[in-house]
Amino acid sequence: MTDDRLPTVLVVDDEPINIEILAEILGELYEIVFATSGTEALEMASSLHPDLILLDVVMPDMDGYEVCARLQELPRVADIPLIFVTSQDDYLAELRGLELGAVDYISKPISPPVVKVRVRNQIELKIARENMARLADTDGLTGLYNRRYFDQMLSGECSRLSRSQGCLSLILLDVDFFKQFNDTYGHQAGDDCLRGIGDVVQATLKRACDRGARYGGEEFACILPETDHIGAVRVAEELRATIAALMIPHATSPVAPYVTVSLGVVTDYGVTECLPQHLVALADKHLYAAKAAGRNLVCAAENGEEGRVKGERKPYRIY
Repeated sequence: MTDDRLPTVLVVDDEPINIEILAEILGELYEIVFATSGTEALEMASSLHPDLILLDVVMPDMDGYEVCARLQELPRVADIPLIFVTSQDDYLAELRGLELGAVDYISKPISPPVVKVRVRNQIELKIARENMARLADTDGLTGLYNRRYFDQMLSGECSRLSRSQGCLSLILLDVDFFKQFNDTYGHQAGDDCLRGIGDVVQATLKRACDRGARYGGEEFACILPETDHIGAVRVAEELRATIAALMIPHATSPVAPYVTVSLGVVTDYGVTECLPQHLVALADKHLYAAKAAGRNLVCAAENGEEGRVKGERKPYRIY
């Protein structure tokens, strides 16, 4: 959840009057969306990914228990806290709901102060968990995602591509002659340099689905779902040119008097099974091809085929 919007609460109830009551109680603090059936609730939870679900137990097409069980089977929504709202005020009903994965249980008739407190508590807990997870997934120096998160995301995107038609691009980026930079200017300057490059990566990846990570040391990686070969090369070239334009002095670089980067790009269209290690190996291969061709270049590959190396100097073709 971003800081510039209200948390979203999905209210699921087949009685419009109950939705209106909860919307009146919570509407000033949260963005309220609603569903009037279990099927609609599953669709909206998957598409909107709300911060909390308030779910009625008794509904005609699919009761709340079944909706809860199905939500737990969906990886992208299983972590959304769910509170049952029901007139079934008995121990066994509450126990069943909690065993299915609900975090709380509110009985009808509804008490507005109780609803506000319980909803607030669960959303605050969710935000705290997300913040902790974000810290665990973040590189402390650059603010980008770390290698652990990169590996998880790439594995997930490769699995998605293997199940459906589409494309997936990967960029590996390496700072040219970074050891010489550290030896000349010191490790503090090296850290500042990496932070600046991390800022460029973050600013260049404009889509929410794109992921930039510090791959290790002076290496960075970008995962670009549903980005074709031409689009990925365009992003890589923008990264190369923008980093060069920072004009970070590098007097001991044989390439330029400022910091430059080399980049390897690969695009997979899911014709065969997409394997993370294969994709990384291909991108790494083309990264080293860019280095061999003179650095400060982009070397791209489409479906494993060798591609053109592009940079501010003359273009190369790698065979």
